[in-house]
Amino acid sequence: MVPGLRKAFNDSFTDQQYEAFLKDLNSKYPGAIEFRLCETPIFVDKAFADKTIEACEHIIDVITDPAFKEITESSIPASERVPNESDHCELFCFDFGVCLNEEQEPEPRLIEMQGFPTLFGFQVFYPDLFREYFPVPENYSQYLNGLTRESYLKLLKEVIIDDVPVENTILLEIKPHEQKTRIDFYNTRDYLGIQPVCITELIQEGKDLYYMRNGNKTAVKRIYNRVIFDELLAKKDSLGRFTDITQQLNVQWVPHPNWFYRISKYTLPFLHHTYVPATYFLNEIKQLPADLENYVLKPLFSFSGKGVVIDITHADIENITDPQNWILQRKVQYADIIETPDGPAKAELRIMYAWKKGWHRPQPIINLARLSKGKMIGVAYNKDKKWVGGSVAFIER
Repeated sequence: MVPGLRKAFNDSFTDQQYEAFLKDLNSKYPGAIEFRLCETPIFVDKAFADKTIEACEHIIDVITDPAFKEITESSIPASERVPNESDHCELFCFDFGVCLNEEQEPEPRLIEMQGFPTLFGFQVFYPDLFREYFPVPENYSQYLNGLTRESYLKLLKEVIIDDVPVENTILLEIKPHEQKTRIDFYNTRDYLGIQPVCITELIQEGKDLYYMRNGNKTAVKRIYNRVIFDELLAKKDSLGRFTDITQQLNVQWVPHPNWFYRISKYTLPFLHHTYVPATYFLNEIKQLPADLENYVLKPLFSFSGKGVVIDITHADIENITDPQNWILQRKVQYADIIETPDGPAKAELRIMYAWKKGWHRPQPIINLARLSKGKMIGVAYNKDKKWVGGSVAFIER
């Protein structure tokens, strides 16, 4: 997206360099990175970054509105509501497709959002090493809002751990050492000192929780939550005994599980911005759009792309028995904008936010990117392709 930097990167790239980078990257935790990492980052100029942050700030206006909790009450399934909800969501993110406007200029288009943490640790580890192998201008960074590596990690520690002793803070997940994102858990442990703990490993005594740390039973006071209920329900029969986290427990959550539902696809119909595609609750549509082929159908309570209908027919809609749990969203046309040696790639940019205690508003702090040459962003659509996969945007300061 910055033509000069793109050409210089492509011209200097070698497969040997890329393989050496991957070998080094995997050396610390062999086998822990299961997802494909792209050969290239995205270079983003300040103009595109400003457009993206403008869209983010519109969403923040909606999220910080005093009425937001009221209008999103129905987003939380009754069986998955967790007590003691926090006033705000400490870590969340917004996904944007890179598109072209009518003047053929790059513009962001909101795809999804999640009130849930993402790779806040890995996006330090991976781009730092990338710079050692590939040329990245000094005035381009993965950090946002003027942050540096040092100030970012300090902020992340303040948000996740707060004033709770590090040994009393855990990263909670389902079988963390089997997750495809486990490299992020290990990076988080390295940077912050908190342990990844499986939900089956929690020890409950009344309303108090404990875990084993270095052979000692240790109190859990604060949970950096990575448990997704959708996955928990799918795996519960194979897990055996595990703690029911919807109970009243003596713990602090960061972020609280309820925010996973509040800041989600459920929020999209409440947004009205140039860079946000029109979205409607299916049960509220009086007349279907004449150009139905330009829309996608998404279930509200399914994640990771499950259940999404891309090429909609009227029969698809007629067969839905719970229209209140579905949204109709105008399609986003990703641009084939990233030039690579074997054809252009599409790109998606994730802006990651933090909301520290005492702040009036959350702030953007870091990003990740994904490249695709398939119909959609994702592994299934990019099998046996190169110059696709997980990446980072180096953004002009």
